[in-house]
Amino acid sequence: MASHDDAILDDAAHWRSRDLAVLWHPCTQMREHPDTLPLLPVARGDGAWLVGHDGRRTLDAVSSWWVTLHGHAEPRIAEAIARQARTLEQVILAGCSHPPAVELAERLLALAPRDAGRAPLAKVFYADNGSAGVEVALKMAFHWFRNRGDEPRRTKFVALHNGYHGETIGALSVSDIPLYRRVYAPLLLEPVFAPSPDAYLARDGQSAEDCAEEAADALAHLLDEHAGEICALILEPLVQCAGGMRMHHPVYLRRVRELCDVHGILLIADEIAVGFGRTGTLFACEQAGIQPDLLCLSKGLTGGFLPLAAVLATQSIYDGFLDDSRERAFLHSHSYTGNPLACAAALASLDIFDQDDLLARNRDTAAQMAALAAPIGAHRHVADLRQTGMIVAFELARGGDKATPFDPSLRIGLRAYRAALDRGVLLRPLGDVLYWMPPYRIDDAQLALLAETTAAAIEEATACA
Repeated sequence: MASHDDAILDDAAHWRSRDLAVLWHPCTQMREHPDTLPLLPVARGDGAWLVGHDGRRTLDAVSSWWVTLHGHAEPRIAEAIARQARTLEQVILAGCSHPPAVELAERLLALAPRDAGRAPLAKVFYADNGSAGVEVALKMAFHWFRNRGDEPRRTKFVALHNGYHGETIGALSVSDIPLYRRVYAPLLLEPVFAPSPDAYLARDGQSAEDCAEEAADALAHLLDEHAGEICALILEPLVQCAGGMRMHHPVYLRRVRELCDVHGILLIADEIAVGFGRTGTLFACEQAGIQPDLLCLSKGLTGGFLPLAAVLATQSIYDGFLDDSRERAFLHSHSYTGNPLACAAALASLDIFDQDDLLARNRDTAAQMAALAAPIGAHRHVADLRQTGMIVAFELARGGDKATPFDPSLRIGLRAYRAALDRGVLLRPLGDVLYWMPPYRIDDAQLALLAETTAAAIEEATACA
């Protein structure tokens, strides 16, 4: 007779088999399943833990693609969704309205980054996910200039090298990660790419601020070259997340805001990944004291419960679409725009920030993360340890030398991923970059496990080097 443990393992294997028979997973070379890339069957979530069908607990150190702010199965958000589901689950937002959509828009606008020298963000347009939100912002920027009629040549966008804004055609067009972009290049728009302010690119003697200023100077030259052609510039404030958690100094954002104003260009801030407390402030733009013309939000907006995006726009942009002509209206739409359940989840998430003084708690957690990361940063194969708020990244390179990255065929990041998973921690690397972006509810014992496991995973992964 099979033991209880055997039955549990058989159940996990059963779920893996069923999955691979029918599912095509995102961002995955499916040939790597089930051997090279182990599949983790998850039955439920519990705070910072993912609990498998076999009962095994795995620490979710990446917040399930950066969305789970307050931990899995957070009861206050779950209850808010349940209450809303008993009242109104969905209604077309074209020609209709409902309280959660209005209340959420009011609260987002009240919380948005502000610059005393300019009119505040004033209107909210909802979409279904981050990529869709970026599409909205790009189309708004182009269409706004078209409606003005006096700027017929403003059809180009400026984006940053190593930036990432999503997988839909427009969002991918303004992204610069070859792995995602190269195959689809014939389908994409051709933006003007500007140098990244990435502090990792610093030469000897350069500071992060020096890198930012140098990149801003290069951007100024680029905008002069394309004067009158650019409608908007899009960037990820402070952290280029999918680009390897590369980080930059806030002075770059201030310079960009000034340059956009000089050239009459709209500034789109993509805070899809870095918004809602990830960088130490509610929004990353706050650390530079700037306000964008269009602000894209998603991922943590609902605390990780339901897909939702919001694009916040100035009154001037909104007014540019008011006309008797429907062609001058912004006719972009999604079936689930402003879904009541998603809006209710987002409102509950914002309540948690207030109820639990979450930003102050995050600052304490970030300090703990820094202390735990420091010894790992001294590992012989860690070329860079960097941190912005609740995001910590370890860049792995041979001998800790930026100039000698590991041979990609060694797949050091994947080796570290597997070593960590064996120890009960989910660390999904970005190439040879390991990072921590845990749920905000991670506790001291879980942080200690995360640090211990990361150190062991790096050691095991680089032993072949």
